[in-house]
Amino acid sequence: MSYLEALLLGIVQGLTEFLPVSSSGHLELGKVLLGDTSLPQESMMFTIVLHLATALSTLVVFRRDVTEILRGLFSSLFSPEWQFSLKIVVSMIPAALIGVLFSEELETLFDQQILLVGAMLWLTGLLLFVADRAKHTDKDVTFGSALIIGLAQAIAILPGISRSGATISTSVLLGVDRTRAARFSFLMVVPLILGKVAKDLLDGDVAISSDELSVLAVGFAAAFVTGLLACQWMISLVQRAQLRYFSYYCFIVGSIAAIWAIVWQ
Repeated sequence: MSYLEALLLGIVQGLTEFLPVSSSGHLELGKVLLGDTSLPQESMMFTIVLHLATALSTLVVFRRDVTEILRGLFSSLFSPEWQFSLKIVVSMIPAALIGVLFSEELETLFDQQILLVGAMLWLTGLLLFVADRAKHTDKDVTFGSALIIGLAQAIAILPGISRSGATISTSVLLGVDRTRAARFSFLMVVPLILGKVAKDLLDGDVAISSDELSVLAVGFAAAFVTGLLACQWMISLVQRAQLRYFSYYCFIVGSIAAIWAIVWQ
């Protein structure tokens, strides 16, 4: 992979991680358009690094929230911050189980499976379209809704299903306030990404040469910077109930991807 390709894919990841259009799906489409020939394991490694970059950008955007949560954890048991942290843990359970039990099977899905990406983008579009019509409420995330949102996040492991789109839409359909839904959606993925990276490091699955390191650094920087901008933009869009526009985009790109896979692959 060249530096230019890493830069472009990093920008794609940074924008689409927070916008509800599937970062993993767009990364797979980008790899096809750029002629990437990486092995599934190498492709997954690049994806992990880019997700780590956007996880860190999330921490920067929500640094005040994260600081309050950490203070609450060590100050008062059953405080609002403590309960919020526990809800994050509950939401992680489904995706963590799938990631541990089916890690090898998941790797094969990140090997330019364009028809799958197209179909899942259509599913994302339908979910966004329905959620955009939901009524505005002022409800908070409950432990029950946290588990259901976690199930949506687990399904969104599939390339083409937007993680933020699935979790925010599910939250809104459950009656959660839109701003709180976006906040919970963005924060709930951070421990999973950091845990995945830590697991790969401890298992010795990450072996990067000096050449690969420089390419990964370019992609990381691009994803981090664009992620900072996209995260703040997405919060504003969710508040204004403009998810349907992203559903149209998912329908169009999903259709193009499916036609490409059927006709040219």
